[in-house]
Amino acid sequence: MNKLTNGDYVVFAIYFFVVAFYGLWVYRRKHNADATSNDYFLAKGSLTWWAIGASLIASNISAEQFIGMSGSGFKMGLAIATYEWMAAATLMIVAIFFIPVYLKNKIFTMPQFLNQRYNGTVAMIMAVFWLLLYVVVNLTSILYLGALAVSSISGVSLQACIWGMAIFAIIITLGGMKVIGYTDVIQVFFLILGGLVTTYIAINLVSTHYGTTGVLNGLKIMKEQAGDHFHMIFKKDNPNYIDLPGLTVLIGGMWIVNLNYWGCNQYITQRALGADLKTARGGILFASFLKLLMPVIVVLPGIAAFILYKQDVFGFHDKMTISGEVNPDRSYPILLNLLPSGLKGLSFAALTAAVVASLAGKTNSIATIFTLDIYKKFNPGSTDKNMVMVGKITVVVAMLLGIVLCTHLGIDKKGGFQYIQEYTGFVSPGIFAMFILGFFWKKATSNAALFATIGGFALSVGFKVMPAYINLKALAPYGFSVNNAGVYEMPFLDRMGFVFLICVAGMYIISMIENASGKKVHGLEVDASMFKMSKSFTVGALIVCGVLVALYSVFW
Repeated sequence: MNKLTNGDYVVFAIYFFVVAFYGLWVYRRKHNADATSNDYFLAKGSLTWWAIGASLIASNISAEQFIGMSGSGFKMGLAIATYEWMAAATLMIVAIFFIPVYLKNKIFTMPQFLNQRYNGTVAMIMAVFWLLLYVVVNLTSILYLGALAVSSISGVSLQACIWGMAIFAIIITLGGMKVIGYTDVIQVFFLILGGLVTTYIAINLVSTHYGTTGVLNGLKIMKEQAGDHFHMIFKKDNPNYIDLPGLTVLIGGMWIVNLNYWGCNQYITQRALGADLKTARGGILFASFLKLLMPVIVVLPGIAAFILYKQDVFGFHDKMTISGEVNPDRSYPILLNLLPSGLKGLSFAALTAAVVASLAGKTNSIATIFTLDIYKKFNPGSTDKNMVMVGKITVVVAMLLGIVLCTHLGIDKKGGFQYIQEYTGFVSPGIFAMFILGFFWKKATSNAALFATIGGFALSVGFKVMPAYINLKALAPYGFSVNNAGVYEMPFLDRMGFVFLICVAGMYIISMIENASGKKVHGLEVDASMFKMSKSFTVGALIVCGVLVALYSVFW
């Protein structure tokens, strides 16, 4: 039944008041009436390693993970966990190589990096692009998908859920990055606790159906009943190969997805840019360990739902079907509605925490880019107090725009986690090429950077639409595959890899031509000493890598 009981409301009220009062306590304790804009937007020097790590995860995990990735677990199994586990490895690279460059060069926003490394034109173009992307795509999708999930579980109207979560997120965001960072610790606690409870109940439902009890027995049954759902690397004859094309998840486009997201994204890196190197690395390492845990919370429930669907337990067949087609994204909400009173409220709180934390993080990043990279550029004499006020106004305006847009967007038929990843991939290769060469190759020029951003998008679109005009059957042996519509196309992760390589080659050629003509470039301060690691961080990074090797060895 899609509604909450009194016990559920009690649990949810506890979550709400804990977050609200803790946020108020943090604000009163750490608020400074004369705080600078960097203090407000970045919580400069105020966040501990555990707050940074928790905030990274809270900002990252939202409805698309709980609902979409669980749906992908239902459809393709544990292989979708590669997004989470490869992120753990990626975070180590970001901590070792990216963060030291940002901190050494006193970079606080991604457009600032582009301005300092290339020029103001590149920076302004990308600042506007990121604002549009964050408001029109990310903020609206988080708000709509989150509200849709919460509404389907609680029975509360969609509009009420949209406004309720938006207002809660605004209140948190107006307190600045300090409040966001520390309340994210509470959000992550509920997120993980509620997620683990849902996973436990889902697996136990499987074991109970087969006449036994316990999580270990449930996992054994799941492995027996859906063995094909416990492989990390797909062969080419697998129907899901188009989404996760074999070894590409280890040596190809998956690295571009993750390195661009975790290393070149204001929404994420902002959490670490206000700290010193040791604290930032400690927070990122903590987030990496949490990433190892995430598939247990967001993927295993989907696999359990697949087993229950196959056996048609609890009416799964009817509940999963819409207009005669199975919708994998319904698996997680259906599982939540099977939870007993109180536990359903805990899982409901976990989902709400994930959505609210992501909304708060996104709107703070929108306010940071608009205030520091656009408003300040046109109003260089603005005081810190004025910029903080502009940032707060931006938070409210951005959220109102998100509310208006999301109510008119609806949800795409394809939906889900994979859809979001694919279409984000249209811009990721070019942006990552521009950043990676900007970091470590001093000869890269601003025109080369513009080629990567604009040309990368054009190339991605070209690779996507080519099958409509060209018969690619002859190219099947060279990386093209058949999609669900029977059309030959290149898996989007492979497409991202090829576009990235073309962008790098194009940037190299353009830069060498311009260097030969005497064009000046603005290099960053980079030297080998910046990348030295402490013993504790090195040990932690080796443990993460060891766990990943073990996981891929077991579930290859």
